[in-house]
Formats: sequence, C-alpha cells, structure tokens
Amino acid sequence: MPRFLILLVCSLLFLASPAAWADDGQVVRIEPALRQGQLLLDADIDFTLSEELHDAARKGVPLYFTADLNIEHPRWWWFNETVLSASQTWRIQYNALTRQWRVGTGDLSLPATSLDEALDLVRHIRDWPLGSADQFTPDLTYQGRLRLRLDTSRLARPFQVDALNSAAWTLTTPWKEFTFSISAATPRG
Repeated sequence: MPRFLILLVCSLLFLASPAAWADDGQVVRIEPALRQGQLLLDADIDFTLSEELHDAARKGVPLYFTADLNIEHPRWWWFNETVLSASQTWRIQYNALTRQWRVGTGDLSLPATSLDEALDLVRHIRDWPLGSADQFTPDLTYQGRLRLRLDTSRLARPFQVDALNSAAWTLTTPWKEFTFSISAATPRG
C-alpha cells in the first residue's frame, strides 16, 4: 500500500505543469486607456526575486525585465489578426562605487534608493505608449495578453550559463489575457 501511494504522488507531480511548481508571480491588473489619440497601457505585476537574484543584483549584475504584449482581433473564419506586438525592457543595476540603484528603459535612466524601489517601476507599468488609436477600429473587441519575464539573453555569457542551469534565474509570469474596445463616441484628439 505505501508503495502505491508513493507512485501515485510521484505521478501527480510529473503530471502537474511546471507553472504549478514555480511561484514566478502573476499579472494582477491590466488597464488600456485612450488619451490624446494614443493607446496607453497601465499594468500591475506581482513577483518576487529569488535570494540568488537579490545577491547578484547587489553585486552589480544588471537584471533585465521584459514585458511582452500581444493584441489581436479575433476572426471566426481564419486565424486571429495580430494588430500589435510590443515589448518593453527595463534594466536594473547597482553601482557599488556610487552606492546607487539605476533603472533604465530605452534612453531614460532613473535613480532609485533601493532594489525594491527599482523593482516597483517594473511592477507598476504606467502610461506605456502602444501606438495611435487610429490603428484600432471603433467598437470592435480586441483580445490582448501580457506577461513579464527575466530576460536572461541580455546577461553576460557566464550568467547565461548559470541561468540555464539554475531555476533561481528563471522568472516568467503566465500570460494574462484581457479584452477591450475603443468606443466610436470617444474623442480621439
């Protein structure tokens, strides 16, 4: 009988999805908004770093987080039409000489007083410009999905090898799906 229970538990563990094993976090809230003819996105993401990632960041290893976004228009007669596919990457790095954290996206780099404050800029995405509202047809329902991941492809080579061999270097939230539409009555200018 104990042998049967052990086999049952092991088989259930192997059948469970890898997402059930890891607590990588989740996208909590997604809110697309239309402002001055532009589609903007606000999102809140809940995640925590492993102790190994905390230690690496404190030693000056830059961490890259990438948010991936896909927006599609569903079609009943064929595959969904991809309207927008975008990503945004943040770089978080500690400078031991100046004892200062920096968060950068694109050409913009902001100072932060702690790692938690730097991560808050990644956890709370605000006013991410997605493009002109003209590329969306009014009163059509669009389906979108968003995820956040630790982008290990941007790390230095030795850390990429560590990322392949260690679960502590993998952080990817599951895709969070949302729907929205732009009303024809909404002013676009």
